Amino acid sequence: MEKIQRKATKMIPELRNLSYERRLLHLKLISLEQRRLRGQLIETFKYLNGLNNVTLEGLFERDGNVRTRNNGQKLLLRNFKTSQAMNFFPVKIAATWNQLPENIVSASTVNTFKYRLDKFWITNPPVLHPTMSLTP
Repeated sequence: MEKIQRKATKMIPELRNLSYERRLLHLKLISLEQRRLRGQLIETFKYLNGLNNVTLEGLFERDGNVRTRNNGQKLLLRNFKTSQAMNFFPVKIAATWNQLPENIVSASTVNTFKYRLDKFWITNPPVLHPTMSLTP
């Protein structure tokens, strides 16, 4: 899918010679990988705040260690020995979630969370790992 978006943005004559990232910026678009990550963070927010109809006990475990520099809703990072476990949704998303500022994770509604996340990413783009699959 990302290849299709790359080709489609290259079809615009004025943007043809720009890098893919520059074309996305010019068109005010985000990459598909970033869109997947955004969706996963939204689902994590909904799960942690009981806003979805799914009851998956123990999917996420909150980190009870109280530190001065945290977002108030840190998730416990689990260690696994297999690469299969590393692709498990809660394992992949926990590190990214833990890097979000408190004003984002403490949002009162999903729309507020989305708005604050998008605003935050304008000045602090997410670190995407091309070798890590973001699909669940």
